[in-house]
Amino acid sequence: MILALRALGVGDLATGVPALRGLRAAFPREELVLAAPAWLAPLVDLIGGIDRVVPTDGLTPRRWRLDPPRLAVNLHGRGPQSHRLLRAAAPAELWAFANAEAGHPDGPVWIPEEHEVHRWCRMLRHHGVAADPGDLSLAVPEHAVPRGVTIIHPGAKSPARRWPADRFAAVARRLRSAGHRVLVTGSATEHDLRVRVARRAGLPASAAPVTGLAELAALIAHARVLISGDTGVSHLATAYGTPSVTLFGPMSPARWGPPDRPYHRALWRGRHSEPGDRPGPGVHPALRAIGVEEVLAAVADASTAGNRVPAGACVSDISSPARSTRPPS
Repeated sequence: MILALRALGVGDLATGVPALRGLRAAFPREELVLAAPAWLAPLVDLIGGIDRVVPTDGLTPRRWRLDPPRLAVNLHGRGPQSHRLLRAAAPAELWAFANAEAGHPDGPVWIPEEHEVHRWCRMLRHHGVAADPGDLSLAVPEHAVPRGVTIIHPGAKSPARRWPADRFAAVARRLRSAGHRVLVTGSATEHDLRVRVARRAGLPASAAPVTGLAELAALIAHARVLISGDTGVSHLATAYGTPSVTLFGPMSPARWGPPDRPYHRALWRGRHSEPGDRPGPGVHPALRAIGVEEVLAAVADASTAGNRVPAGACVSDISSPARSTRPPS
């Protein structure tokens, strides 16, 4: 059995897809078990090749109900906590980044500025396993969803990464006037934000639907364009080749932006990157500096380029250096 740890969110799981597929290809006859949050199971199903999910939220010490794995693979962070969590499963072998504090000197060196996708592919290559950083596509869920909608996703995990709701509403209002069918999406905890943006945009209540993770993925797969902050759904647009506009701050898109493709637009007005989930209630200045007209222009550019790309097109290699938020350990 191969046990892989990736106990994070939507975007983190999406950027780990190439590494997970590399493991699947390298060990086709062994059970591949993923330790990840249970709520991500619908997204895990879209990756393919994962035999089982062991529910795991964060790095709280625990003992999984598993036989000792032949190999444990840390796709979560640089350690030491994540290393120790996997060692508690008593694997015969551990693949992870070198971490003296965790007593693991054998892995490759952690590079803070490395793109999250390339990071895990490099770690596997260190151990002789090939992983294609361009292999980011996901299967499309079989949900009956409207096609060709414009999705606005105003939420993000930290306040620093949430563009003001009134600006999202202004974008939604302008796009609706231009003929777009606009939907405002968000998680269950973002209900008030989702409804507030829809109301300020003059949209009906049906434009702020309640969706599960698989249904949201299907909506994005068939969308006209996705407009969001630097949050997990932006990586679903990458997975499906859906035109997107992503608003960054405080994290530079050079460190976690979308692949360099004409139908993705990454907007940022910062000078240097900071940890992506810094404490504090306010919108980061780099994000606040992005204006409504700039977003509308980016939507037009991304949509025009997207019209030349087949829906669900495969993702090309990410060539830019990229993001590391505050590194999980």
